[in-house]
Amino acid sequence: MITELENFRATVEHRRPGRIMYRAGFTPDLERRLKQHVGEGNDIATHYGFHKCAWFGMRPPADLPALDYTKYWEGVDLPPGTTFAGGLALVPGSMYHFSHYISPLRNAARLADIEAYPMHDMTEWDASWIEQEVQKAHAQGIPAQGWVGHMYESAWQIRGYEQFLMDIIERPAWADCLLERIARQNMIAAVAFARAGVDWISCGDDVANQNSLMFSPAIWRKMFHAKWKRIWAEIKEINPACQIWYHSDGNIAQIIGDLVEAGVAGGILAGLHADDVGVFFKRHARLQSGDIRVSRNGQSSCLIVVDDLLTVGLPPSGKPVVELAPLFHDHAVQVPVSIRPLEARWPKPVEKMAVP
Repeated sequence: MITELENFRATVEHRRPGRIMYRAGFTPDLERRLKQHVGEGNDIATHYGFHKCAWFGMRPPADLPALDYTKYWEGVDLPPGTTFAGGLALVPGSMYHFSHYISPLRNAARLADIEAYPMHDMTEWDASWIEQEVQKAHAQGIPAQGWVGHMYESAWQIRGYEQFLMDIIERPAWADCLLERIARQNMIAAVAFARAGVDWISCGDDVANQNSLMFSPAIWRKMFHAKWKRIWAEIKEINPACQIWYHSDGNIAQIIGDLVEAGVAGGILAGLHADDVGVFFKRHARLQSGDIRVSRNGQSSCLIVVDDLLTVGLPPSGKPVVELAPLFHDHAVQVPVSIRPLEARWPKPVEKMAVP
């Protein structure tokens, strides 16, 4: 029987895989209902036949001192239930798992405030354990994945959403300073995973909404893509076989060519309405349904596509989008969602998801 690792390699090498690779994450309320649905003691991933991979993130040293963010919250009246993710305050929202973000640098008054924001430096972190874990995963027939992180998302969460977007326009040096500080840490993680021999490295940013990019392609290329390209080039220099997986919500049709040319092998288009999928493929001349490959300068790359099918239903043709690609990955399925479409999309037994 073909292993998950063999199936992954066949997919990204554009050979016919033994089965479709798919998986999903769930928001807390939906996960709770799914656990009830599949029955106590049953695993959701096993029930729906999700593909398996070994996922790794950088491990901080056990004795790493905590960063001090107290000065950003002195005199601030935060509601009960507020928690912190690094320097970011998460205020409970009005429903489900949602939180309101309050950013630590929301009131930054000068570039020095950006430069002084506390961040961990992973330069000296021990990464020697990763290679052994990769070998263990491979021995079990499972691909290994390293998570590098975000850049744009991390930056606006630290600075504040509106504040960061205004920085791009009015104070680009501020925005670039914060992005470069984040990119340096992304690079450290990427190099560590590439050297350890992971099969793919995942990263990304939600740079689009349902209709278009959040900013012009020119700004995206200058402020964000140029930094990611440096990181991806370093990955490929160290480990040419390593696949690069880039995620973005929304309609990123305008920049798919840039991503492929930079070496991205897979991506996620979450938030693209199912009714627009056919239009999306027609607009991108080199992207063909049923093949899902983009050829640039003679190099063939695999594009992994997903949409919000579970929240909007089937496209008018009634044809599931899953048939468009040999490999796809679902973003976190949101609420409110009925369990019924999940059963329709991920039928049991798992053999039904074999590639015809």
